[in-house]
Amino acid sequence: MANVLAEILLVEDNPADIEMTMRAFEKARFRNKIHSVRDGDEALDFLYKRGGYEDAVTPDIILLDLNMPKTDGKEVLADIKAHTELKRIPVIIMTSSESDQDVLQSYDLHANCYIVKPVDARKFFDIVNRVENFWVDIVVLPSKVEQ
Repeated sequence: MANVLAEILLVEDNPADIEMTMRAFEKARFRNKIHSVRDGDEALDFLYKRGGYEDAVTPDIILLDLNMPKTDGKEVLADIKAHTELKRIPVIIMTSSESDQDVLQSYDLHANCYIVKPVDARKFFDIVNRVENFWVDIVVLPSKVEQ
C-alpha cells in the first residue's frame, strides 16, 4: 500500500455530508486517510487523544463544520487555534452557513479558509476535489516540516 499523503480529520454531524465527502475523497483516489467524528466534543477528544481516541493520529488538515451539536465548530476552532501544539494545523471551514457573521468570526478565530458547501452533489464533489488538490498537492503542511 502506498504511503498516506495526509491525515485528514472530518468534523461533521450530517451523515449525508459525511458520506458525500468520503465518496469524493475516494473518487479522487488520493492516498489520504480520512478520520470522521460527528460533533465538537468528539473532535476535541480526537485531537487531545482522550475518550476512546488515545491512539488517534494528529491530523495534517481539519475539515470543520460550524453548526454541530454539543460543542459547535467555532468553539472547536477557538480551542484548536489557542493550543500550542494544534494551532498550526490548517482548519478548513466547510459549512452550509453563508452568514457574513460566521465568515468573519471564523477568520477572526484564525480559520485557514471558509467554504460554503453546495447543495448540488456534483459541485460538492468538485469542491472536495479542489480542496484536496490544493491542501495536499500544493501546500506545504506544517506537519511535513522538520522541527
